Amino acid sequence: MDKILIIGAASAIAQETAKYFAKENAKLFLTDINIGRLEAVRDDLLARNKTLIFIEAMDVNNFERHQEIINKAVETLGGLDAVLIAHGILGDQIKSQENPELIVKEFNTNALSVILLASHAANYFEKQQSGCIAVISSVAGDRGRQSNYIYGAAKGAVTTFLQGLRNRMSQHNVNVLTIKPGQVDTPMTADMPKSLLFAKASVVGKGIFEAMKNGKDVAYLPGFWRLVMCIVKAIPEGIFKKMKM
Repeated sequence: MDKILIIGAASAIAQETAKYFAKENAKLFLTDINIGRLEAVRDDLLARNKTLIFIEAMDVNNFERHQEIINKAVETLGGLDAVLIAHGILGDQIKSQENPELIVKEFNTNALSVILLASHAANYFEKQQSGCIAVISSVAGDRGRQSNYIYGAAKGAVTTFLQGLRNRMSQHNVNVLTIKPGQVDTPMTADMPKSLLFAKASVVGKGIFEAMKNGKDVAYLPGFWRLVMCIVKAIPEGIFKKMKM
């Protein structure tokens, strides 16, 4: 993988993933809504590695720009081997369930924009007959819980979409990777009380890099979350609805 587009590249997890690709001298096209943070990410990567890095400000909820960004990355990098879709927001469950506009905003950012971007990438890679589409979903999408079911529902939509996309793209030598992090210590979770289940962004970033390189279909990160979510999903609904999770 020598030519990589990372969407949401200023996020802590995406930045950590980019470090591993930069070490391999991959050419990177980085996008994020926050151009200042994006410049800082670029400068940090260039201080560590000798490679080519291009940046572009992008609001993922401006759906009309999605195809433009894919085209620009292809033109700038001279092709495209992989796309990592890493953007997202962690909404306030209480505020969102009382305000439909916040629900729409969360679904637009965490689900619809992701699905549309992955679709554009898939169309490009299908014609190329090779490529990798890696998308950060979440363990929250495996089962709805009262503490974050709006966020979880958006991530669940992404996970289901990627299952179908993976089935389609397997016929065209294109890998579709669903990334399911558990709790990660990042600026997005800064206000949450931390527990032993929280992982470092560097650990998750390395896991994403390895999963993309190895052609994985689904990556729970860290890996113990696969077992945790198997247990959570196995709890009978009658018992689960009485639990405060």
